[in-house]
Amino acid sequence: MQLEQQTLLNILYYMKLAREVETRIERKLFRQGKIVGGVYTGRGQEAISVASSIQLEEKDCICPSHRDMGAYIIRGLTVRKILAQYMGRKTGVTGGKDANMHMGDLRHNIVAFISMLADTVPVATGIAIAYKMRRQRNVVLCYFGDGATSRGDWHEGLNLAAVRQVPVIFICNNNQYAYSTPLEKQMPIKDVSIRAKAYNMPGISVDGNDVMAVYEATREAIKLARGGGGPSLIECKTFRMTGHAAHDDARYVPKELFQEWEKKDPISRLETSLIGNKVITKKEVYQMDARITQEVDEAVNLAENDPFPDPEETLLGVFSDRSAEAPLSFAESFFSSNRWR
Repeated sequence: MQLEQQTLLNILYYMKLAREVETRIERKLFRQGKIVGGVYTGRGQEAISVASSIQLEEKDCICPSHRDMGAYIIRGLTVRKILAQYMGRKTGVTGGKDANMHMGDLRHNIVAFISMLADTVPVATGIAIAYKMRRQRNVVLCYFGDGATSRGDWHEGLNLAAVRQVPVIFICNNNQYAYSTPLEKQMPIKDVSIRAKAYNMPGISVDGNDVMAVYEATREAIKLARGGGGPSLIECKTFRMTGHAAHDDARYVPKELFQEWEKKDPISRLETSLIGNKVITKKEVYQMDARITQEVDEAVNLAENDPFPDPEETLLGVFSDRSAEAPLSFAESFFSSNRWR
């Protein structure tokens, strides 16, 4: 399958933007003590979230993980808002009440992830059930890591999705490590995708660092789901080019693995391909990089000058007997709207 040149350029841009945002957060702001909470990045995994989520329609939904920055940006969160979230500012997605990627915005159909990532799978299945009950043609993309597939709630979610034949695509970011546990020590199988057979749903393993492979697999799964064909499982084989989090130096990972996977970097691969096929020039790549740097610079400056939340706002939206003057939470306003009736 051949993608339009503009789509490929958009994918390259979003992958580069996602990496620059996370690099700025992890290697500058975090080390400067400006980040509230931990920092978890998807360096080396950008092709998965970008090449999949870029295909969605407006009312589709995503349930991202902490390594899917590209999906957050594509679905409509601004870089400034994301950075404000990380710095605990009032203008962040959660208004300064939470930190890092524990954020969702239902106005953009982004559901916040749960730390135990497999717990998100039944949630995604529930959203897909709602779509089916309302006869909407929308789909859900649910992201998680390889470690999640070893948990019971992951299997329960897939089983329910398969029984109900709902429009959800399960996307596994198989980055070879569940925190510090290598793949071979957490499961006796080579491919996560074969677990789909137990639930009678399509399962496929692809090169998660190959934009075209991820795009095509997701395209087919979305087509199946929209047509009433039920869920699919896509395993994207990739590698986490950092520790589990910014505080983790990944000393448990053999150095040669980093060297091996550095050669498979998804951004470099796509960039080299586009230059070789004369879709973009080296000068235009430089201009894109400069534009992204400026965009992130401006967002950092704005977010750093945004205010912290007022202390008296701490209890707003927490208890059901909140004052009448308190604003509705995202969930309250979302599910009380006609859109979900």
